[in-house]
Amino acid sequence: MKKVLITFISLLLLASTEVKAQPGPVKKVANAVFTITTFKSDGSILANDHGVFIDGEGTGITSFSPFIGATTAKIHDARGKELEVDYIIGANELYNVAKIKVKGLTSSAPLAADIKAGTKAWLVPYAVNTPACQEVKVDKVEKFNSTFNYYIMNSNAPENAISCPFVTADGKVLGLLVHSNTDSDVHAIDARFTNSLKVNGISSLDPALKQTEIRTKLPDTEDDAMFTLIMAKNKGNENNVVKYIEEYISKFPTSSEGYKEQAEYLMLKNKYAEADKILQTGIQKSSKKDEAHYNYSSMIYKTAIYSPEKYQLWTLDKAYEEAETAYKIQALPVYQHLMAQIIFSQQKYQKAYESFIALTKSDMRSGELFYEAAQSKRMLNAPKNEIFALLDSAVNVYTRPYTVQNAQMVAPYIYARGKALDEMGKYREALKDYNEYDTLMLFRANHEFYYTRYKCEMQIRQWQQALQDISHAIILNPNEPTYFAELASLDIRVHREEEAIKSARRCIELAPEYADGYLLLGLALCQTNNTTEGITNLEKAKQLGDKRADGYIKKFK
Repeated sequence: MKKVLITFISLLLLASTEVKAQPGPVKKVANAVFTITTFKSDGSILANDHGVFIDGEGTGITSFSPFIGATTAKIHDARGKELEVDYIIGANELYNVAKIKVKGLTSSAPLAADIKAGTKAWLVPYAVNTPACQEVKVDKVEKFNSTFNYYIMNSNAPENAISCPFVTADGKVLGLLVHSNTDSDVHAIDARFTNSLKVNGISSLDPALKQTEIRTKLPDTEDDAMFTLIMAKNKGNENNVVKYIEEYISKFPTSSEGYKEQAEYLMLKNKYAEADKILQTGIQKSSKKDEAHYNYSSMIYKTAIYSPEKYQLWTLDKAYEEAETAYKIQALPVYQHLMAQIIFSQQKYQKAYESFIALTKSDMRSGELFYEAAQSKRMLNAPKNEIFALLDSAVNVYTRPYTVQNAQMVAPYIYARGKALDEMGKYREALKDYNEYDTLMLFRANHEFYYTRYKCEMQIRQWQQALQDISHAIILNPNEPTYFAELASLDIRVHREEEAIKSARRCIELAPEYADGYLLLGLALCQTNNTTEGITNLEKAKQLGDKRADGYIKKFK
């Protein structure tokens, strides 16, 4: 019994000696170890993990897997303090590592250089009090990516220590604990590799980073930063967008784009007065004053046109004044173009026409300018051939064969030219433009287009094509009674009375007070020898004000 007691005491002393034998720098690293918890969108816990801070500004390294499917993340440092994860600086899904940034100052641990096999190391767990560090030896070192090390340790480690750091005797982090999937060994990915991770402009397209809602760091170049912001807006995470805008302004305070983005966000929230202040701040702080005035003008213009009731201080006159100021600072055609658009909106069509035409002689020459000039001529009630000539010029800006990009740009002008030819009574030429437009749109145009082409085809008696187009329009917009009335009318014309009856009945279902439905149903019924019901529907059309109905009633009675 005495021997057993002595043995037990000896083991305790040995354990105590092992704890005391830990070098001071190793224990100091424990202050930089943290736990991390990620959360789902509903606020429930997704995953828990560990990591270590590598600078005093809140930069840490950890595993990436807990972030997959996460909306937010928080860490608890060695003092128990809770900090929010602000963004991911970089991540690698293959090696399951991530570099993150939290809001706040932190303790930190330096990174180890190239470590050789046989080196002593310590696994430092998360602990609010004294950590129980485990001594291990680096058994093997394998290189990856030419520069970095993959460490294999000669010891087991507890499951609850995942992603805790291995450190050298001088307190430098060599990597984070990774359990092997195939054996009892434990591994560590070189901390220098994790520290090297960073985002760029195309990180928003990274399949790995797309798996988390926690935002990435805004890149350090303005173009890449703007691309990241645009992608975040497309993704629809409002919280991330707000953070990106704030970071963009902080990182690029003399760029007008950040203030523009913030103003647009405020406008979406109907905070126009605040947006106005932000845009004026942008003018004060931006290094390129012309761009800031242009952005201000553009937002005023769009609001004055589409939502004038939102902010009455934003008028077309003010929009013009800001655009003119931008042009005086730097005489760019884009500023002159905005001035011309504002003038058009002020119904000064002759002056607008002259401005658009002048711009077609500049480096900004485009189909849009000729189209806008044509619209000005239309508002001036100019001859149709003059309007057509301008639309023809809009199309001819682009050289055949069209590239994919040019095809999308020229398509609306071909459609507009086709409608101009249609108005001039040149239906076959118009139909050529309509057909080309449909081809350029990959046969995915909207219902209004197919209805327009249907009416053109009716003019030149192309019944089969017209039948296809009005049917296509109905498929795209099945709740438009006019389309069913047109289909019923065409069915009667080509002696498809049974189909006409179905179309007319559907028209009446959609619009019970629409006289055409009853008129067409009455005609179709009468032509199928159902005169009694047919005349009843014709009389209903007459009651609804259709002047043609009386003649048909007399004919079939």
